[in-house]
Amino acid sequence: MLKLKTLCLGVLVALGGLSAAHADTLKEVRERGVVRCGVTTGFAGFSAPDSQGNWKGLDIDVCRAVAAAVFGDAAKFKEESLNSQQRFTALQSGVVDLLARNTTVTQQRDTALGVIHAGINFYDGQGFLVPKKLGVKSAKELNGASVCMQQGTTNENTMADWARTNGIKYKPVVFDQFNEVVGAFASGRCDVFTTDASGLASIRISRLENPDDYVVLPEIISKEPLGPFVRQGDDAWLNVVKWSLQAMVLAEELGVNSENVDDMLASANPDIRRLLGVTEGAGKNLGLDERWAYNIVKQVGNYGESFERNVGQNSPLKIQRGLNALWTEGGLMYALPVR
Repeated sequence: MLKLKTLCLGVLVALGGLSAAHADTLKEVRERGVVRCGVTTGFAGFSAPDSQGNWKGLDIDVCRAVAAAVFGDAAKFKEESLNSQQRFTALQSGVVDLLARNTTVTQQRDTALGVIHAGINFYDGQGFLVPKKLGVKSAKELNGASVCMQQGTTNENTMADWARTNGIKYKPVVFDQFNEVVGAFASGRCDVFTTDASGLASIRISRLENPDDYVVLPEIISKEPLGPFVRQGDDAWLNVVKWSLQAMVLAEELGVNSENVDDMLASANPDIRRLLGVTEGAGKNLGLDERWAYNIVKQVGNYGESFERNVGQNSPLKIQRGLNALWTEGGLMYALPVR
C-alpha cells in the first residue's frame, strides 16, 4: 500500500511539473515564432499532405487559425505527425503546443491525462465499412465477422460495448498504426473496418483502389465529438485556441467570410465590429492583436468555408454538413458570443 501511495504521488508530482513547465505557452510560442501542432500520420480531408507536401485539412485549419491569431500569419505553424499512441504524450511533454487530430473528447481524457479540449470542430460517430460483396446491409448482420481497428482509440471499447449489448461475436484484428489497419482491410485480412464515420469516408475515397466496391453501413454506434486539445493549467493558451475556433464559427453565423471580410470592416453590426476588432477589446482580453479574428477569417476562412473546402461538397469526400451545420440550420455548431 505504501509503495502504491508513493507511486501515485510521483505521478501527480510529474503531471504538476509538466503543467508548471509549460504554464505560459503563448509566450513560448511567440518566442519560438511558430505553433507546433500535433496532427495525424495522414487522414485525407482532416490532416494530410498534398502532392507538394503541404499539410491541409479541417484539423490543419485549426492549426492555421491559431497561427493567424497569434502571429497574423496562418503559415506560422509546424505540423508534428503523431499516431494515436503518441498524441497525448507529445502534448503532455511539450513536444507540441496543440493537438489537432481527430481526437474524441471524453471525460477520462479531460480529467485524467493533464490535457483538456478547447472546443469541437467536428461531430462524428463510429461506423462500419464493408465490401459490397459480403452482401451485408446492417451492422447487426456482422456476427462472426473479423473487424479491423486501431489500437489506442475509443473505437476498441465502443465496438466491444456495442457487440456485447447486441449479442454479436466478432474477431478483433488490431494494429498500432492507422496505415496498417487500412492495408489489412484493403488486402482482405478482415471483413469490416470500424472507425469514425468521417474516417471511413476518407479511407473509402482516398485509400481504396475501387471505392465503389465498398459501402458504409447505416448504423452509427457512438458519439464522437472531435476537437483540439491543449495542456491543463494554462488558461491563457486554452483561451487562444478555444476562441480561434469560436471565431470561425461566429464568422459563418454573421455571414463574414474570406472574400467579404474587408468590406465587413465597415459594417454597422456591433457583433461583426467586435469580432473583427473595429470595436476594440476582444484582442486585449486574449493578449492578442485586435485583428486576431480578422486575420483568421481573411487567411483561413470561416468554419463553413473550411468544412466545404476540406470535407464537404467542394472536396472528394463530399460529407454532408449534418450535425456540423450551424444551429440555425439544424446542426450543433453554435458560436459563443464575442463580447
